[in-house]
Amino acid sequence: MFANILLGIQTLASAESLLAILVGLICGIIIGAIPGLTADLAIILCLPITYTMDPIPAILLCLGLYCGGTYGGSVTAILINTPGTPANAATLLDGYPLTKQGKPLKALTMALYASFVGGVFSALVLLFAAPNIAKITMLFGPPEYFCIAIFGLSIIASVSNGNIAKGLIGAILGVFVSIIGMDSISGTVRFSFGIRKLAGGVPLIVTLVGLFALAELISKSSYNPYTDPARKQKLTLDREKLTWAEIKRCLRHMFTSSIIGTLVGATPGTGGGIAAFISYDQAKKTSKNGDNFGKGEIEGIAASESANNATTGSTMIPLLTLGIPGDGVTAILLGALMLQGMVPGPSLFVNSPDLIYGIMVGLLVVNVFMLIIGRLFTPLYANITRIPYELMSAMIVVYCFAGTYSSNSSTFHVMAAVIIGIISYILRKLDFPIVPIILGVVLGQLTELNFRRSMVMSDGSYRIFITRPFSLIFLALAVFSIVWAVYRSIKPKKTPQNAAGGTQ
Repeated sequence: MFANILLGIQTLASAESLLAILVGLICGIIIGAIPGLTADLAIILCLPITYTMDPIPAILLCLGLYCGGTYGGSVTAILINTPGTPANAATLLDGYPLTKQGKPLKALTMALYASFVGGVFSALVLLFAAPNIAKITMLFGPPEYFCIAIFGLSIIASVSNGNIAKGLIGAILGVFVSIIGMDSISGTVRFSFGIRKLAGGVPLIVTLVGLFALAELISKSSYNPYTDPARKQKLTLDREKLTWAEIKRCLRHMFTSSIIGTLVGATPGTGGGIAAFISYDQAKKTSKNGDNFGKGEIEGIAASESANNATTGSTMIPLLTLGIPGDGVTAILLGALMLQGMVPGPSLFVNSPDLIYGIMVGLLVVNVFMLIIGRLFTPLYANITRIPYELMSAMIVVYCFAGTYSSNSSTFHVMAAVIIGIISYILRKLDFPIVPIILGVVLGQLTELNFRRSMVMSDGSYRIFITRPFSLIFLALAVFSIVWAVYRSIKPKKTPQNAAGGTQ
């Protein structure tokens, strides 16, 4: 193995490869920071460029776009309460409150460090443990995927802001949106209401842009710059730097979330969004500052960002070792590899060790470059908060509409995003939490599809979920997550008066 690693380093050591990483990262961060544009789209746009490139630089360019896009989505999640990519939806829960408290640089710096830790951890796992982890995930079938989705949905109880009933209603609404369109098993078009363009469903990007960005703009439609006290204050960045004490108390969450993100990413069909919410939920339950989550807790950013970036390396594990893409991005990367004449699978490690180890070592270099670029540009990100809101809102509208239109070149999807934005605004006015809706959208189709496949496997018997070890483990975790969240919601809070009474 170590001989192959040295061979990969030699393959990687070229100016073209390093330039491809640099260009990919910068473009990925910019694209990821624009609401509605994702790493998937960035790689698709750059695929024609890779046709004339050598295999290693071509794949490293795509990996730079992948990692940069995943990290870049945290910038807008923190600064304008809109995740640049679905994987960063959990980051805004604490990132945006910190921005409103005048601490955007602190939040952005923590997001960078957590992204670096998660990315390096998963890249090392990919390098040293890829074959063995892939063998474990190959044991997973529809019952295991269904139980993983149920575990993800169980987090709704923890992100419902104390109102579990409204959180469940929101999740049901999200699941409803996810199943609009053609059923992948029977081919029946569902809930299209006679609108043919709904037969293909509602893309996730359309839902995200509507739920977060457009709803945020509508909610601030009454903004008056002349009465905004923040316009008269000068943002001082020197007083909001991340301290070593804050980094130290986040280290445990970063490493734990990196493990969670790596395991989730190595399971085909999941993704960074699921890993981020699971890690955020676990961090909230185990932190001494759990009650401060959602109000601007730096540990929440550390957990979500290390988890979603940890999936960037682990999603490559089933792709490179078995030829199975772990998510949408790696499905596109599969096409990029085949365009270069590389067929992913076990034979690739035997026939082309220089190429495969060059790619895996290159992923480590990508994360190191991401840290350097982030350190240079993070202070510039924070300056976005100085832009007048009336100008910023116009820019956000343009970017959102451009991103929504470019995803499918459809004006219908732009209209759908506007309608979803209006509905989201009404739900916010009624104090409905938005995060459960996103969870329902992301996990709804995955849950339904694998449940139906499981029923076919078991001839309609539910016993299949408790007779398979891995599915039983995930079901037990889901039950524990729900019970724990309910317990914390009904547990009486210790007030100063109660504490004083107890000491008398």
